[in-house]
Amino acid sequence: MKISILSVFPELYDRFLDTSLLKRAREAGLVSFDLESFFSYTKPGENIDAPTFGHGAGMLIKPQVVQKAVEEKEKLHGKAYKIFFSPHGKKLDQNLLKKMVARAQKSGHLMLLPARYEGMDARVEEHYADEIVSVGDFVLMGGDIPAMILLEGLLRLIPGIVGSQESVERDSFTTAFVDHPEYTQPVVWQGKEVPSVVRSGNHAAMNQWRLQQAVQRSVVNHFDWVRSATLQEEEKKMVWQVMPNHYVALMHDQVLIGPEKKEGTTSVTSIDIHDIARSAKTFGFEQYFIVTPLVDQKKIVKKLLGFWQEGIGVEYNPKRHKALRSVQLLDSLDDVLAAIEKKEGKRPIIITTSAKPSQEKSITFYDQAKVWSLDRPVLLLFGTGQGMAETLMKKSDFTLVPIEGISDFNHLSVRSAVAIVMDRWIGLNRRKADLSLAEQ
Repeated sequence: MKISILSVFPELYDRFLDTSLLKRAREAGLVSFDLESFFSYTKPGENIDAPTFGHGAGMLIKPQVVQKAVEEKEKLHGKAYKIFFSPHGKKLDQNLLKKMVARAQKSGHLMLLPARYEGMDARVEEHYADEIVSVGDFVLMGGDIPAMILLEGLLRLIPGIVGSQESVERDSFTTAFVDHPEYTQPVVWQGKEVPSVVRSGNHAAMNQWRLQQAVQRSVVNHFDWVRSATLQEEEKKMVWQVMPNHYVALMHDQVLIGPEKKEGTTSVTSIDIHDIARSAKTFGFEQYFIVTPLVDQKKIVKKLLGFWQEGIGVEYNPKRHKALRSVQLLDSLDDVLAAIEKKEGKRPIIITTSAKPSQEKSITFYDQAKVWSLDRPVLLLFGTGQGMAETLMKKSDFTLVPIEGISDFNHLSVRSAVAIVMDRWIGLNRRKADLSLAEQ
């Protein structure tokens, strides 16, 4: 494969391309590089950049300079698969690398066009770019480091460049899980010992340990990647085993009611019982607690639960029975906490929800690692009426940011809010319908 690199500072690549596997790949004839400066396509003393139109500081590489560079390289090496770099581009990940390496191999000519200054004229990207790539949600001084990152990730996917193809196939982010821990000599360093299973010679036990460690690392520290993969049933079970157990409680006591938003109690509705139970079962929650101290309300709930948990509802609708059999009616939040602690041996972390933004103890739907690293069960607490009273909110360890839409209307039913929160917190969210599409 021919790789053309057009840069303001091509000298940055000299040592990089003459190092390690890149050097060996070039010497083996698997790839060849053509480095060129954008200054090669201007007259002596002529600038390669010009000020942006409109207000704002910064210079852009002139489109005619890029045009000359692209046309000359394509005349020499054939039509190229062209990659530009910009913060507004697609986020680089392993799936995108797989897609790009397949397209680059098909073309036979890969062209990288890292920019400097304020970047490229937008018309150049529109006209030439087959892909615009971002390496993260931050800004660098230019696109050369991102180009090197892309080369490191992309070239290791080409057979023959990395010595062990098995090593490539087991890379972090190649599957749903990142890699397991690795160790070398000495056995004991700084008081830390290499796990005995790694030194045991028992390959079956070692492989099982490595898989468990990879799943643990992935779920706790890279859950957003795990949930974006297409998980097989066995992989779902492994993720389930690593995640802390989750519980949900719907409060009908210590909630705000009436125009004055006084603390009080609310009535239980059958639709909340049914729908939240189904959501809890779908997202793998251990138990759904309904909390009310009102005697008459408890009688109604017990009658409904009896029908579905033990009565003729068991055979009438087995799926509804399966969802509702994990529902438990209790008098107070303290009873809920005690029930969870009795089952788990640990007091749960309480995560509250609110329609109002809160700076105190606030977490987002991307902060699973912050919560799960505490190694305790998790209780999601929801209020009815007009939300939970301050007496409840003060008991929380964390408060999730509000659910918001693009509109200025914000009045979800509690059962809708529960389903959305559960999905955002631990639901799967595949990036592709089929991972094989990454190679198309």
